[in-house]
Amino acid sequence: MPRIQPGFWRSLGHAWAGLLHTVLHQRNMKVHLVAAIMVGLVGSGIPLGLAEKVTLIFCVLFIFFAEILNSALEALVDLHTEAYDERARVTKDAAAAGVMVLAAGTVVIFAALLVHNWDTVQGHVPEILRQLALGVPLTASAALLLRERPRARAWDVCWFGVALALWAATLPTTESYVFSAMTFGLLCVCVSAAWKRHGRAPAQQDGPVSSR
Repeated sequence: MPRIQPGFWRSLGHAWAGLLHTVLHQRNMKVHLVAAIMVGLVGSGIPLGLAEKVTLIFCVLFIFFAEILNSALEALVDLHTEAYDERARVTKDAAAAGVMVLAAGTVVIFAALLVHNWDTVQGHVPEILRQLALGVPLTASAALLLRERPRARAWDVCWFGVALALWAATLPTTESYVFSAMTFGLLCVCVSAAWKRHGRAPAQQDGPVSSR
């Protein structure tokens, strides 16, 4: 019998599960996620041109793509290699190096954009300070959601509520609803990963999947 292809929504569900799996099992993905929230806050707090906005969003998405692909490659190597193999180590290290290069390049691009728009930054100091006052606790709340420590679900609800309230407070003065929407989406990923972590078995929570 011909194999029945999954529908659109089921395929979307599988993709979402893959994203959450990467967030849960890859420490570096958690770092990228928190950094992306910071980028979203910067993009919504400073008036940037279309080219700068597209560049930042593309860099964030490209790093996420690379980290997810790296996670899939690690799982594939582990599936076919039970014993230690030097070639498996090289494969994993090379894949991780690719993500590192992209991350370093994104930092350079981000710094270059800030330097290029330094006059704009200096002209919006009060707005930037307000963004910092709201953004620092917002980012901290997201990081707490991603923290791998046993806790009650109520704490995750509390931290997501705090992050959501702080995000809503940035909306009246946002410079880009695109970056604000991106920040909201990233917060949803954080709370979804935290919620899914509660449903994992203790052995899954304690046993590291990645070599990194």
